Amino acid sequence: MANLEEKAVLMDGQGIRRALVRISHEILEKNKGIENIVLVGIRSRGVPIAGRIADSIEQIEGVRPPVGILDITLYRDDLSKLSYQPIVRPTTMPVDLDGKIVVLVDDVLYTGRTIRAALDAVMDMGRPKAIQLAVLVDRGHRELPIRADYVGKNVPTSSRESVSVQLEDIDGDEKIVIFEEK
Repeated sequence: MANLEEKAVLMDGQGIRRALVRISHEILEKNKGIENIVLVGIRSRGVPIAGRIADSIEQIEGVRPPVGILDITLYRDDLSKLSYQPIVRPTTMPVDLDGKIVVLVDDVLYTGRTIRAALDAVMDMGRPKAIQLAVLVDRGHRELPIRADYVGKNVPTSSRESVSVQLEDIDGDEKIVIFEEK
């Protein structure tokens, strides 16, 4: 694996919080409230981000939207390259997705392949009215025609760079960092 060196901190904890509050307001505005909205976090960091957006929406509207957890492991197009025995974690949906507005939530949008896998997984669970995408960071370099509806921060990156979202609940720290190959 290439040696990586921290290049820049894109957001600290406060910046992440502000971005998620803004995304929450944008979701409410675009959908005229929370009726029929289901937030679906993509494992692993999309799950706590979806929970935080739900918390923010609850503070704004007084009602918390349902939050699902999506594991896309078996839907990945690079599954054979990962390992012979991939670790599959549970997917949980608190409501039926038929006729709902599903907001997929992930940390970083890069090539679009993770989102393609998530779309396949969601469609296997039902027929939503619409599927929207919320990401904390969009770093470009799409390989598939996928675009986020809600973005915390757009960050043009080079292919030699990587973006790391670190969350307190998972990593013990709260920041978004760009690393560069040395």
